[in-house]
Amino acid sequence: MHKKRKLAAILGAGLSPLFVLGLSVTPASAHGYISDPASRQAQCAAGVVECGSIKYEPQSVEGPKGLQDCAGGHDEWAELRDDNKGWNVANVGSSATFNWKLTAAHRTTTWQYFIDGKQIAEFDQGGEQPPNELSHNVDFGGITGKKTVLAVWNVADTANAFYACVDVNIGG
Repeated sequence: MHKKRKLAAILGAGLSPLFVLGLSVTPASAHGYISDPASRQAQCAAGVVECGSIKYEPQSVEGPKGLQDCAGGHDEWAELRDDNKGWNVANVGSSATFNWKLTAAHRTTTWQYFIDGKQIAEFDQGGEQPPNELSHNVDFGGITGKKTVLAVWNVADTANAFYACVDVNIGG
């Protein structure tokens, strides 16, 4: 009887770390992307453009704050960086409204919009939790032509941000 208890204890001790690790590994429930005009990851999810695994989780383009990267620093989503992939380009005027769909609305510091590495707009959320859907009207300040807008959602309580790129033809 003593040998069975000892074997059970050894098995339990050996398997418990695996059990704990298994419980702590959860799929991303993350987080948000621009749905209109359709961001690159939204186009992937809708099957408009053939992409890799990002089509299954367009809301998950998360990476360290401060990047200028459509893929949020993830090589597995490198297709989001490919300007020649055949992205649909939205014709917009001198300003456009960007509609975010959030699947996990984190407390937020700011929302930033960039063209060619230059910040063109910022919206301060003040550390508050946004609603599940929100919009920003961005004035392009005289910029015209085909451009890629990089939108950045800076989360308040982590070192990360969410990234979305939208291809637009300003004044088109």
